[in-house]
Amino acid sequence: MGFTIGIGSGRGTRDIRSGARRRGRASECTVVAEFTGLWGWDVVPGARAAAGTCSCGLSDCPAPGAHPLEFAPPVPAGATLDEANAAWARFPGAALMLPVGRRFDVIEVTEPVGLRALARMERMGLPIGPVTATPQGRAQFFVAPGAATELPRLLYRMGWDDPSALDLRGLGPGTHVTAPPSDRGGLGPVRWLRPPALDSAARPPAARLLLGTLAYVAHRSRG
Repeated sequence: MGFTIGIGSGRGTRDIRSGARRRGRASECTVVAEFTGLWGWDVVPGARAAAGTCSCGLSDCPAPGAHPLEFAPPVPAGATLDEANAAWARFPGAALMLPVGRRFDVIEVTEPVGLRALARMERMGLPIGPVTATPQGRAQFFVAPGAATELPRLLYRMGWDDPSALDLRGLGPGTHVTAPPSDRGGLGPVRWLRPPALDSAARPPAARLLLGTLAYVAHRSRG
């Protein structure tokens, strides 16, 4: 199945397509409409990559296939399926990206730590929001906005001095995550470890409710 790069007409954009992506465009728009209509998330068209080449057109792109298209406006929360179809038709093949810091922040750990922590949280009956896994081997827990700023303080209060020693990172305003089922960086698709649900997508849990478990499992995994 070949990857082709075409120049968009009149916009100076590049469009990376594959046969599968072109056949799946209708379902892709349905996913966009689900994110905007059901979960209340903005969705931003993102760049895609093939063989290290980014669809943004920059030969020295610092993050091929892992950033928003700067000229593409977001599809706003509340957009309908018809509106999502119209918006995505302008940028066929774009990755689905979600802006962090508006409806949620993200706490990121390695995928093995994330899987063990997720199982532990479920046994404990903790509230859990959406969780994704990236092809780079990271698990991303969606939590209430403000977590990235509060992360060092919260960890310190729990007895952990250095988040970097735990390989635990907070993503906040100004960052974007790639949403399933889009490819990230040409490495493969992002997938759900725990998909969105009505009781957690719009109101993800506070970071403090999950952070102790994530830090504990990350610490134990270092041994």
